[in-house]
Amino acid sequence: MMAEAPDRTVLLLDEDAERVQRLESLLVFMGFTPRHVNRPDDEVLVRTPWLAWLSQPEPGALWNGFLSSLGAAGVPLVCGPDTPLDHRDGVVGRLPVEPNHAQLRAVLERVEAHHRARRLLADEDHRPLVGESKAMQRIRRMVGQVAASEATVLILGESGTGKEVVARNIHALSPRADKPFIPINCGAIPGELLESELFGHEKGAFTGALTSRPGRFELAEGGTIFLDEIGDMPMPMQVKILRVLQERTFERVGGRQTLRADVRVIAATHRDLEARIGSGEFREDLYYRLNVFPIETAPLRAMAEDLPLLAEALAARLEADGRGTVRLGPDALRALQAYAWPGNVRELSNLMERLAILYPDETVGVDELPSRYRQHLSAEDLRALAEAPAPERAAPCASAAEPEAEPTGAALMALAVASPREPEPSVRLLPEEGFDLKNYLEDLERGLILQALERCDGVVAQSARMLGVRRTTLVEKMRKYGLQREGSTAEA
Repeated sequence: MMAEAPDRTVLLLDEDAERVQRLESLLVFMGFTPRHVNRPDDEVLVRTPWLAWLSQPEPGALWNGFLSSLGAAGVPLVCGPDTPLDHRDGVVGRLPVEPNHAQLRAVLERVEAHHRARRLLADEDHRPLVGESKAMQRIRRMVGQVAASEATVLILGESGTGKEVVARNIHALSPRADKPFIPINCGAIPGELLESELFGHEKGAFTGALTSRPGRFELAEGGTIFLDEIGDMPMPMQVKILRVLQERTFERVGGRQTLRADVRVIAATHRDLEARIGSGEFREDLYYRLNVFPIETAPLRAMAEDLPLLAEALAARLEADGRGTVRLGPDALRALQAYAWPGNVRELSNLMERLAILYPDETVGVDELPSRYRQHLSAEDLRALAEAPAPERAAPCASAAEPEAEPTGAALMALAVASPREPEPSVRLLPEEGFDLKNYLEDLERGLILQALERCDGVVAQSARMLGVRRTTLVEKMRKYGLQREGSTAEA
């Protein structure tokens, strides 16, 4: 990983001395150390600069090799709007030839975020957002968009979908990353103790308060407080949280001094807050204060294509923690991708830890999985799993988070993989003798269905989304074309 230079050196790559002089003055005023480089010079990379700024409009062939050296050294690059370089060359932002203060400040904040992200990737304790599904890409994109701001974030989703991991990633990519991240589960603490936990108390404030004690808001000063399961917070406490969000002040229990709260608030819940507002269990004004930037996590059943990556990451974490290691065989992975996962990623984490204890340093097949993870499969499904080719990596199927995303039997998976059929080429001109349109369309439809099933490992709900039809419609078409074997669970 690139080490950030203490003096925050900015290389100005430009052959125009007059323009460089103006840019140097602007950078010095903003607290940076500019260094002018008017010709390619690899010696400047002995001490890794914080940023390289290609301020001349066009780099020219002379600079190509040096720009490659910058990219290899991990130095982020800012260039002009028309420069033919992109993110693959290390470009993190673009500026006009003569930027104003606001434009420069915005790009430099982006560079700050780039360096935070690189530090994060090198942090062995950090838990990244793993997955390549559309749902996970959406979450990562939203985390990147909101991290640099001070906006309050509300994370919604089922239990076990990694809401705290999302919150930690927001904090780690934010300007508050070097300050505390303080989580608290609002639903796990009795209402009469929650105020003291959040705001602290003074000595003698209540029976048992033998000393003064700071609360979570004080401990999170300058950083981020994560209010997990805020939907279970008692109504009296909701009023006090609303005040903190509105006025950024609070008092300890039994105290008279008003304390300032320089804290970013991220909240999460698996509850339907709008429904709880309707039933009088949650304050509407607090909901709107929290719901500035909502992020909805997806259940694992809607991200089946991410399961191999998640299992690999969980196994690596177990190994790093000295708790053994385990790997899943291709048949086990396929069986788990066809499981409904009511406990989501938390359930997968528990399973991997259990398997690491039962089968340390081994590859687990479908027969070694606990019965819970096999009972949705028929005997034919299990045989088909054993015969199916190993998946290199799950295909990028659509994976919107919706309850209908139920998996199907593995016999269908094996059938789709073993007998792919390409659709017929499109007919550009009608033959003179005519042709059978009905059979042609049926062949085309069957071929497209088989391709979708192959890409989605036989998961009917995901294949249906890929084809833009309802799941029940796809099941009927599969019956029509005989894409189902006796005993399969294609309708599950």
